[in-house]
Amino acid sequence: MPWKESTLVDQRKEFIAAFQAQEVSFTALCKYFNISRPTGYKWVVRYLADGEAGLRDESRAPHSQPRLTPEPVQTRILALRAKHPTWGPKKLHSALEQRDPRTAWPAPSTIGELLRREGLTCPRPARRRTPPQEQPLAHAEEPNHVWCADFKGWFVCRNGERCDPLTITDAYSRYLLRCRAVPKTDGSHVRTVFESVFREYGLPLAIRTDNGPPFASTGLAGLSRLAVWWIRLGIRPERIDLGAPQQNGRHERFHLTLKIETASPPRASLSQQQQAFLDFEREYNLVRPHEALGQQIPASVYRRSPRPFPDHLDDLAYPFAVTLRRVSSGGHFGWQSHQVYVSVLLAGEDVALRPIQDTLYEVFFGPLLLGWFDAPSATFTPNQPPPRRMRKQQAWI
Repeated sequence: MPWKESTLVDQRKEFIAAFQAQEVSFTALCKYFNISRPTGYKWVVRYLADGEAGLRDESRAPHSQPRLTPEPVQTRILALRAKHPTWGPKKLHSALEQRDPRTAWPAPSTIGELLRREGLTCPRPARRRTPPQEQPLAHAEEPNHVWCADFKGWFVCRNGERCDPLTITDAYSRYLLRCRAVPKTDGSHVRTVFESVFREYGLPLAIRTDNGPPFASTGLAGLSRLAVWWIRLGIRPERIDLGAPQQNGRHERFHLTLKIETASPPRASLSQQQQAFLDFEREYNLVRPHEALGQQIPASVYRRSPRPFPDHLDDLAYPFAVTLRRVSSGGHFGWQSHQVYVSVLLAGEDVALRPIQDTLYEVFFGPLLLGWFDAPSATFTPNQPPPRRMRKQQAWI
């Protein structure tokens, strides 16, 4: 005969039947059923009060929920979420506290639970992550140490117009300095945008970009005309490694937010798309809390650079003794009776020759080591890469 599966309620019924038979002491009865005497008394009392129904487990849910988020508070949270559908619980909590600090807003975890109940969020699939990249952005220790610039990637507006957004952010404060659709992605149009930004915010110490035009080229030291102009302004061009967008990860992540907020879907025309960029620029800087800033807005962290955009360009200064040579329109500099070619991108600029051996010179343009010049043979060797014996003398800051 098969064994019958006994439920907890069946065991409690057996316990009550044995208790009513009074054949053994209560202590022995509880020991037989492997329960404590207080537990035994509890089931006896509940049976006498409610019969067999008292032997079933009662719901453990509280009779009241004094900490339940009030309905008006839930309504305000959901209204803000509807206005900013990409904001998570932390951003919503921070924005609500800043707008109305007197209201007892629920914790971000509670707001997250509310969004889940309302079907406004869904769990993300688990994925393996690589260790966080600390460099090269870790040295941005205050505003204007490093700016990040890039093109988001072109797309087509609904009327067929092409949109090429150029974005510029401050790496430290995440402040969005510009988001502009440029007619062409060449150096002259990009320089116009940067000149406007420099006049409004001043000059950074460095600008980080990828290796594509107009920021860089395949020529000498990766220079472009835009990079030459930055160096003349006292700005150090910094380029990420090829195929390493994570080195500009903060800016790449910003582009995802920009796409979700302004181009999903694209606007009807290029003018409407630019207006969407301008609206987003204001919200991103002045309204949207940023988790990496302790839920502060970028405008509360960023400050204008103390280095103003100059009316004219001064000569480049060097912290060591150098010999200056002017580069001709053909890209050469003169050395005795020889013409030494460096790059046409440096036409009209001075390059600096620093002696490191009797007849060997390092050739600099600002902080950038261009290569090496051998005086007896009047030959220039570009820096790509340097000879092993010279690798410790590549650049100065």
